[in-house]
Amino acid sequence: MRSRENPMKMTYTGKALNLALVGSAALALSVTCAMAQDAATSGSAQGMRLGFIMASAQNRPDSAMAEGFRRAVEDAGGEAVILSANGSIERMSNGIMDLISQGVKGVATVTMDSVVALNWVESAKDAKIGYVSVTQQIGDPKTTPFEDVNPDVTAVVAENYLTTGHRLARAVIDRGMLPTDRTAKIGIVEGQPGYAMVDQLSEGFTAELDAAGIDYEVVFAQPTDWTPANGQEVCTNGLMAAPDTDVIFSHAEDMAIGCAQAMEDVEAPGKLVTAAGGAERASGLVRSGAIALSTCMAWADMGAKAAAALIEQANSGEGATGRLIETTSALIDADDLDAACPNLW
Repeated sequence: MRSRENPMKMTYTGKALNLALVGSAALALSVTCAMAQDAATSGSAQGMRLGFIMASAQNRPDSAMAEGFRRAVEDAGGEAVILSANGSIERMSNGIMDLISQGVKGVATVTMDSVVALNWVESAKDAKIGYVSVTQQIGDPKTTPFEDVNPDVTAVVAENYLTTGHRLARAVIDRGMLPTDRTAKIGIVEGQPGYAMVDQLSEGFTAELDAAGIDYEVVFAQPTDWTPANGQEVCTNGLMAAPDTDVIFSHAEDMAIGCAQAMEDVEAPGKLVTAAGGAERASGLVRSGAIALSTCMAWADMGAKAAAALIEQANSGEGATGRLIETTSALIDADDLDAACPNLW
C-alpha cells in the first residue's frame, strides 16, 4: 500500500552562555522539582566535573537538555562543562576526547549518530568514566532493538520513537484525518540523517498505517537540519508537487513551525502533526489547530536524568550497567495543551 520516494576543537560555551541558552524563567521553574528529585537519588557530585555535549546550541531542545543537566550537576555540588558540536560529528568526537583529557567523571551527549557513537562508548570505557546517550539509542537502530542497551553505556535516556510513530499514526486514524474513499497522501518532514529517531519515527508511523489497512502513498519525505527554515523549505517544495497532501508528519516541532507557514502560504487543506513538541513558540500554532497534533517533550528533565545517571555511577565506583531510562511524551492538541503540557520549553 505504501510507495516511497581538518578536525576543529570544541568550543566551551561556559556557564554564562549556559544561562543564556535557556533564559526562560518558566523553564527554570519547571525543572526545579525534577532536578531536586534526581539529585537526591543519585548522591553528591561534590568535586566532580561532568561534561555535556549538545549537537548544536542553535537547537532549542539541546539547549533545554543542557540547562537541565547543568542545574542537576550544580544542585548536587558539581561542575558542569557544556559544549556544542555545532552540527559536526567530528567536533563531537573531539569534544569527548577533550573532556576525557580534562579529567571529567562522565560525559553525556545529544547523540548525533548512533553508529559512530559506539566509538565514543569505547573511549569512555577506556578512560573508566561514564557515558550517557540522551535522546538516541546506541548502535544501528535497524539491527539493534531500542531496549537492547549496550552494556558499556551508563544509560540511554530516550523515548521509544518507534512507539511514538505508532501512537501518532493511530491518533491520525482515530481522529479521521485521512480520507476513506481514496488513497491518502502523506508527507514526511524528516530529522537529520544519522539520528536513530529519524528512521524509527517514520517506520513506526507507516507501520501503524499498514497495520490498520490504510490505503496511502508517501508523496514526499525529505531530511532537514531540524530548523523551522528547513521545515518550511521541505513543505513548500512538497506541497508544490502535491498540494492536496492529507497529512504532513514532522519529526520535530521546530520543523513543524516552518511547515505551518508553508501550509498557510498556499492554503493547504491537510493536517500537520509532529513529534518532539511542547515548545512555547509553537503553542499558538497548536492552540489554533495549525498544528493539529503534537507531543509534550520534557527536554530539561532528560538532561537532569543524564546527570543523575553519571553521578550515580561515579559514586558507586562500579562500571557501566547499560541502563535504559525511557521517557514518554503526552499527545497534545488545542483542547488539552495546557492540561497535558503545563511546562512548555
